[in-house]
Amino acid sequence: MNKARISIVLLAAAAMSIFSPAQTQQTTHEQYVSPWRTRWTYGEASRWSDLDPDYATCNTGKEQSPIDIRNAQTTDLPPLQFESKLGPLRYVTNNGHTIRVNYQPGNRNFLVADGKRYELVQFHFHHPSEEYIDGKPHEMEAHLMYKAGDGKVAGVTVFVRPGNANSTVQTVWQHMPKTEGQEEVAGIEINPGELLPRDTAAYYIYMGSVTAPPCTEGVTWLVLKSPIEMSTDQIQAFAKLYPNNARPPQALNGRVVKQSR
Repeated sequence: MNKARISIVLLAAAAMSIFSPAQTQQTTHEQYVSPWRTRWTYGEASRWSDLDPDYATCNTGKEQSPIDIRNAQTTDLPPLQFESKLGPLRYVTNNGHTIRVNYQPGNRNFLVADGKRYELVQFHFHHPSEEYIDGKPHEMEAHLMYKAGDGKVAGVTVFVRPGNANSTVQTVWQHMPKTEGQEEVAGIEINPGELLPRDTAAYYIYMGSVTAPPCTEGVTWLVLKSPIEMSTDQIQAFAKLYPNNARPPQALNGRVVKQSR
C-alpha cells in the first residue's frame, strides 16, 4: 500500500512539473505591423494632414513639436529622477522612419518629473536633431518616451555629439534591420540609462506633441542640455539608413519654454 501511494505521489509530481506554467510557457513572437495606417515621408511634413484625416492635428494643432528653443524663461524647475534597469533586448525595430526599441509595461524604467511617475515605453533616434537650440540643430538625438498611469506622455530629448562609442547604441546597432521590419534578439541585455547623460539637472521644458503622424498633442517635452556621446562610426551607421529623419521646427504659437537655473 505504501509503495502504491509513493507511486501516485511521484506521478502527480511529474505531471505538475510537465504542466507547470514555467514549463508550458512559450516564448511569444511579435509580428511586425506598421504603426501607421497611411504611409508618409518627412518630405511631406508640410501636408501630412492631407494624407489621412487622422493626421489633421499635424497641420492644425497649436502645440506641435519639435521647436526651435530660443529665449527660454529661466526658473526653478524640479529635478528629474531617472530609474533605469538592465533588462532583455527582445526586438530592434526599423519602422521605416527610425530605429526603435519598445518596452512592455512593468519594465521598471521610470522617470519622475514634478512628482509624476512615468514608465519607459520606447526609445528611438533622429538625424539630425529635431529640437533646435538658438537656431541650430545637434548632429543627432535620442528620444526616450515615457507614459504615466493616467495616460500622460513625457518625452525626453537627449542630444548627441561625436565622441566615444556608446555601448547600448552599439548593441542596438548590431541588430538593427537595414529595411523596415524587426529583428528578434535573444540572450542580450541593455540599460536604457546609458542613453542619458550624467547631468540631468539642466533642462528645458515645454508642452508639445509627438513629432510623427498623427502628431498627438499633450506631450510634456524635457530637453536635456547635456549631450551624450556616440562615435562617428555609430552616427554614420544610422545616417546611412536615415540621412534626415527630422521634422522641421514648428511654430511656438505663444507657448512658454522654461529652463532650469
